[in-house]
Amino acid sequence: MSWFRFGFGKKDDKKQDAASPEARETEPEASPEPVRYSPDPVPAETETAPLPAPAPAPDADPDVSAAPEPPEPEAHDTPVETPVVRAQAPALEASVPETPAPDTKGLFARLASGLKKSSSRLTDAFTTVFARRKLDDAALEELEELLISADLGAPAAARVTARLARDKFDSEITGAEIREALAAVVAETLQPCEQALDMSGPAPRVVLFVGVNGSGKTTTLGKIAVKMAREGASIVTVAGDTFRAAAVEQLDVWSQRAGARFMSRPIGSDAAGLAFDAVETARREGADAVLIDTAGRLQNKTELMDELRKIVRVIRKMDETAPHHVLLVLDGTVGSNALSQAEAFMEAGGVTGVIMTKLDGTAKGGALVQVAERYGLPIHFIGVGEGEADLQAFSARDFARALAGLDA
Repeated sequence: MSWFRFGFGKKDDKKQDAASPEARETEPEASPEPVRYSPDPVPAETETAPLPAPAPAPDADPDVSAAPEPPEPEAHDTPVETPVVRAQAPALEASVPETPAPDTKGLFARLASGLKKSSSRLTDAFTTVFARRKLDDAALEELEELLISADLGAPAAARVTARLARDKFDSEITGAEIREALAAVVAETLQPCEQALDMSGPAPRVVLFVGVNGSGKTTTLGKIAVKMAREGASIVTVAGDTFRAAAVEQLDVWSQRAGARFMSRPIGSDAAGLAFDAVETARREGADAVLIDTAGRLQNKTELMDELRKIVRVIRKMDETAPHHVLLVLDGTVGSNALSQAEAFMEAGGVTGVIMTKLDGTAKGGALVQVAERYGLPIHFIGVGEGEADLQAFSARDFARALAGLDA
């Protein structure tokens, strides 16, 4: 089970063609600590200090539909509101210490704990309803309704009951047998979607994080930045949620932990222009990846989805192949509503992969199965808690067994 697939691996002396040979020859020696970027200076009384290192609060993005849209920059324009140098981030060695390889059993235990609400809802019902009962037509219908009510979706629920009907019809059935059948069907459904995040290819790789208000985009981006830094990547993080000061501060803190370059602009600035500047900076400095946060937007807000399309258009003026990944961050607590979110963002931003968060706070973990079944999008990560280690590389088998309340 891999986190990422890199083309660059651990850092070496060769950069991609981000800068010309002449620029590389005259470039000064790198500072031992990565340069940090910030908005243009603002009055001292309005500046706030970065938040402390503890995990930041979940996103709660405001509705920004009233904000005027600045003119779209042309590819040849000199970027406006150029970020200026600020205090440096801690050295990478101090921010992201080397750690031993994760303990697989520990990861599964964390996953099982995170999915406890979802699994308990199912397994308690299995034990109560089907204890010492023959599996007849009425029992199968009741089971199917139970699985659908747990946001598993009608197609997957039908496959579970069909499997049991084939093997156990008119026989007594136990909750354990139902859980095994459930785990098998869920794993089969999700297996084609289990994919590591592929960051190979010419640098910089541009990754856009999208989703509705409060889905956890900012903290998820920060956790991924830290994990990538441990793999040797040089990263530029971009506070593209230019309507919410808390999001900028959250990402600043995570960027310091990752030792990443951090770019932002004053609140209310043009997010598309900032994204343009960030990609240009990453190319000039030879960074491996640009991770761009975006403002939360409801899937039914047309003007906000248009702004997302604008960000994509502007990035492509710098690199026609970018963004290389558009990651949809879904809140696991929304259940079946995740389907409409996925549909809207696929149309507006060309979603390439899914991350589902907050699975530890919901009994609707089965909704991930519906998203996979409907759209077949790659699933890269799932979040089962607040900590960095609670963002896990997605494993179809482990997820299925944890959802069904089974051991690894």
